[in-house]
Amino acid sequence: MEPHRVTAGPLDIAYLESGPPDGPAAILLHGFPDDALAYEEVAPALAGAGMRVLVPYLRGYGATRFRDAATPRSGQQAALAADVTAFMDALGIGRAVLGGYDWGGRAACIVAALWPERVRGLVSAGYMIQDIGQAGQPAMPTQELRYWYQWYFQTERGRAGLTAHRAEIARLLWRMWSPDWAFGDATFARTAASFDNPDFVDVAIQSYRHRYGNAPGDPDFEPIERRLAAAPPIPVPSVLLHGETDGVTPAPDPASEAAHFTGPMRRQTLPRVGHFLPREAPQAMAAAMAEAAGMHG
Repeated sequence: MEPHRVTAGPLDIAYLESGPPDGPAAILLHGFPDDALAYEEVAPALAGAGMRVLVPYLRGYGATRFRDAATPRSGQQAALAADVTAFMDALGIGRAVLGGYDWGGRAACIVAALWPERVRGLVSAGYMIQDIGQAGQPAMPTQELRYWYQWYFQTERGRAGLTAHRAEIARLLWRMWSPDWAFGDATFARTAASFDNPDFVDVAIQSYRHRYGNAPGDPDFEPIERRLAAAPPIPVPSVLLHGETDGVTPAPDPASEAAHFTGPMRRQTLPRVGHFLPREAPQAMAAAMAEAAGMHG
């Protein structure tokens, strides 16, 4: 994958690209705490199949930068989705198959729900659009425990902790969320460099506070948030991948998840795979992307 940059909306987005420039577009979106290198074993398979593969670094990661110091460092879900459509516009991409997990999966789901004409197909770890209006309702204690880092980030101690120990927190989360993935120090170090982005902490803290109503959103994205409050269905062809040993977001009830998808949809649980799907199961991720791109409603 070759590094590139493009100006898109409020950002100068760094991204990796591979495959023929005139091929059908596939956009792969990483999560927290990760970066575009999550897809380094997925991209070659898609590029080899003739797709133009684009992997942006999300706002607050890697070499992606805000263009204006006055722009709010928001990590809210609407901002992440707007970045995807701005990225597509900047590169002249009308439609693409979108794939993602964690933050990236949420952005992909939102684009597929609100602008389905831009999306050929979707691969995600489920219906990931946040119901912020219900965020104050407690989950079962086992799930509240898995979200310990989110409660930590609601506090100024948590902000200070992420600032001082971003790599250590990320490494801990990788281990907790993907207990069967034996990643090496070199693999982690290459991605941890992306967390040195000057906006990483501000974007992450705002993201986790906004979803619980504890931080204001960027007013520019309020119209999108209002649409998301209705839990819009996803009508595009979709493949849902769940890691059997995901240590932070276990697979939800199939029936309740399926109710959010009104187009063709297939659901798959991957054994001995945790949270970081493209790193742990790159072949399954690549196959799902190809499948979603070729599904018909």
